[in-house]
Amino acid sequence: MKRWIALGVILLGCLCLVVYETSASDRSFFLPEPLGGVKIVIDAGHGGVDGGASSGEIIEKNVTLAIAQKVEKQLKRLGAEVVMTRSTDGDVLDEHAPSEEFSTLRERKKEDIFLRSNLVSKNEPDIFLTIHANAIPEEKWRGAQVFYHKDGHQNSELLAKSIQSTIKESLQNTEREALAIKQIYLLKKAAVPAVLVETGFLSNPEERDLLASQEYQEKMAAAIVTGIESYVNLEFE
Repeated sequence: MKRWIALGVILLGCLCLVVYETSASDRSFFLPEPLGGVKIVIDAGHGGVDGGASSGEIIEKNVTLAIAQKVEKQLKRLGAEVVMTRSTDGDVLDEHAPSEEFSTLRERKKEDIFLRSNLVSKNEPDIFLTIHANAIPEEKWRGAQVFYHKDGHQNSELLAKSIQSTIKESLQNTEREALAIKQIYLLKKAAVPAVLVETGFLSNPEERDLLASQEYQEKMAAAIVTGIESYVNLEFE
């Protein structure tokens, strides 16, 4: 009997050693997922016939989708449930209401925004994030900036400041601060903490090259995700 007990102890020890060796470097084996139970809707700005801002071959809709997809991937690694308003080159109507037809581009863009807003309401997320890129006539302006609606959800300001802070710390190429605005329909209508991330200026040559780079897109996505994680930690302290 003693020999069987000793053998059992040895086998158990070997099993524990194997588990430790294969999992000790993986913190998620021991800890709960940092964003487990958190639902996030990500909106890649523009799409389809609405390209947004552009400079040469660099078009906003492509930049926003690339960054949004990287944000999605990183959030899922942390355990978040992620819903994308669009995941292809088309606009949200192309993806969710392809049979709809409109007589003018203006009418289509209007209905596209309404559909994005409806998707946020329908999914009832904990956080809503819309991603864009800026452009103005002058080349000198640059820097990512996060916006929240002045009359939106009370936690939108905290979320915006958290993401702005991690963008500043991680990328070290902007001194901009999170800013309250009133004219963004999606932020106004969202019943949850909601922010708009302007990832930079396509009108600035240096920043345009960065935003077109896969490496920089990954860095921007990582900064956004770290900001979201920091916000969640603050919210549930």
